[in-house]
Amino acid sequence: MTSQETLQDHYDVVIVGGGHNGLVAATYLGQAGLDVLVLERLPKLGGAAVSSKAFSGVPARVSRYADLVGLLPDRIVDELGLDVELRARSVAAYAPVQRDGKHTGLLVERTEGQATADSFRELTGSDKEYDAWRAFRGEVRAFADAVAPTMLEPLRTAREVRELVEPATWEFLVEAPIGREIERRFGDDTVRGVVAADALVGTFADLQDESLVQNRAFLQHALGSEDWKVPVGGMGALTESLAVAARNAGVTVLTSAGVSGIESDGSEATVTWHDGEGWKSAHADWVLANVAPWVLQVLLGEDAGDRPEGAQFKVNMVLERLPRLRSGVSRKNAFAGTMHVAQGYERLQEAYAEGALGQLPSVQPGQFHCHSLTDPSVLGPLAVQGMHTLTYVGVHTPARAFEADVEAQRDTAVGRALDAVNDVLEEPIESLIATDKHGRPCLEAKAPQDVDEALAMPGGHIFHGDLAWPWTPNRARLDTPAQRWGVATDVENVLLCGSGARRGGAVSGLGGHNAAQAVLEARRA
Repeated sequence: MTSQETLQDHYDVVIVGGGHNGLVAATYLGQAGLDVLVLERLPKLGGAAVSSKAFSGVPARVSRYADLVGLLPDRIVDELGLDVELRARSVAAYAPVQRDGKHTGLLVERTEGQATADSFRELTGSDKEYDAWRAFRGEVRAFADAVAPTMLEPLRTAREVRELVEPATWEFLVEAPIGREIERRFGDDTVRGVVAADALVGTFADLQDESLVQNRAFLQHALGSEDWKVPVGGMGALTESLAVAARNAGVTVLTSAGVSGIESDGSEATVTWHDGEGWKSAHADWVLANVAPWVLQVLLGEDAGDRPEGAQFKVNMVLERLPRLRSGVSRKNAFAGTMHVAQGYERLQEAYAEGALGQLPSVQPGQFHCHSLTDPSVLGPLAVQGMHTLTYVGVHTPARAFEADVEAQRDTAVGRALDAVNDVLEEPIESLIATDKHGRPCLEAKAPQDVDEALAMPGGHIFHGDLAWPWTPNRARLDTPAQRWGVATDVENVLLCGSGARRGGAVSGLGGHNAAQAVLEARRA
């Protein structure tokens, strides 16, 4: 935190929001010699990319909101000199399921080998589904490998990107609902569900939705590295490394600074905030908004329109030990990657239909991540006791389903999530939840409304709104650096630099990188 006495009246750039994207942008600009001020509303930097000791007297560090990193390019890490380790998980996925009265499951290794092939065969009865899986993943991976390098460049048009990829893959990823291709390629309900899950985290959509919002979420997941990785030390370790890099680059960082307004004539802007004691303001050539576009409209004094709606429900826990599964699979294999629970294809579609009616899913689909299997350091001294952190991410839990009574509906959602996983466990997970120093269960749940209240993400939407394609329409205007980098707003010198940028979403740093490049390009012109 910087004292008010050291603040200037004018900065080259003021960044509103000290989340990871804001810090990425600040560091690039600071390294280029610009005077940069970062204003963060909360007492702590990081936004959703934070970790903390969430339970009284329990030393485990929990990544309370964002928890995996798959889209942060190595180039950003290297150029900013970040001191952070992103560690691959030993398993990609496991989906426990009951078939014909028998508990079994689908295991997918991080590097697919014989165990994966055997698991597909045991579950589905032949090699047909595994052959289809490998062909599909190969086509999607080739598409993502072609598109990923463009994410750190000025936007390409849809026509230009289409020339980089196989036409058939473009057709099923970009032109038609992804559900059609999943149903065409795969016959097994569990296999279909594991594939479809990548289209639904953070996104509330029918897999057959003609808007293709689910396709854009699916593509974003594919554009991440092959392994969605665990930041060693918790998600906060990434933010801490970014904060050090920003300060080393000469950036001024101010926390507990709640911005209330942005005024701009297109060439010079004024940002006003409250520091807990009084109102302050600073002038700037540029303002970068590391907030949701909806929030930015409010800060500009404009009509923000309909509030976005998030649909992700999260539960963080500390367990005395990991539970045993009825399928007999080792707990390490089950929990080391993404464990899909109640995420068969039909169940996902049923859950969407219930959510669309404003109801919580009767059988809650979701997935578990056990970061402490990959990174025991987050447990501190608890590691030697065999304890573990466990994170649950529920899908198709839209904000509307919690509106009538957030607290009661949150409790209901927790119960249904635990019921769903208990169906595949030998012992109820509730019996393994550790207690804090006051004897309370080490469990915290976050409905979309909780995310909205804590992080000012409108509607609790973790992407700040529906994702866009990571390219521009063929006839889009690309006259200014901000337009070319996908960070433009209606105000020429106010740019998006967070998840609401065209290539934002998830923990990637892309929104921050691209906004910084737009400013630097404009200054060179």
